[in-house]
Amino acid sequence: MILNLSNGLSFLRAPLALLFLSENSWARVIAVGLAMLTDSVDGYLARRQHSTSQFGAILDPAMDKFFVFFALGVLLMEGRLHSGQASCLLARDACLLLFGIYLKCSGKWSSFICRAIHTGKITTALQFVVLVGIVLGAHFPPILFALFILLGLLSFLELLLLARKPDATPP
Repeated sequence: MILNLSNGLSFLRAPLALLFLSENSWARVIAVGLAMLTDSVDGYLARRQHSTSQFGAILDPAMDKFFVFFALGVLLMEGRLHSGQASCLLARDACLLLFGIYLKCSGKWSSFICRAIHTGKITTALQFVVLVGIVLGAHFPPILFALFILLGLLSFLELLLLARKPDATPP
């Protein structure tokens, strides 16, 4: 089923991202908090209500990415974030793109079932935490941004290992 509560919560992250157009720091913090909450609750509800679907498995991370990309774009435009820092925050997404290319080139594209991976959830949660910090004026050490590169590489490796399994189904 495409339209259900779980997918509705995922879709909610798109308008929440628009709150970054407001210059009010608290509106932005609330937007990140609600995005984190909906990200946590949507998957739980889908599993509990037995309404998981391939559509939901793609929608959830797509809405996470939309939210993060939009927020980073606003913060870049405001000069609160440097392009190198933003690139590090998006390293996992570059690795996912490389993994998609690998799936297509290896002929495994159609057999791979999209599901959340552990390193992906960790990265998204950490991205949300860093967004809150930046909104509140925190300055993070370069090592934190390097951690996002490491998480991207670990995501790539986790996906490669999952793709090598005979059923190509992540946990």
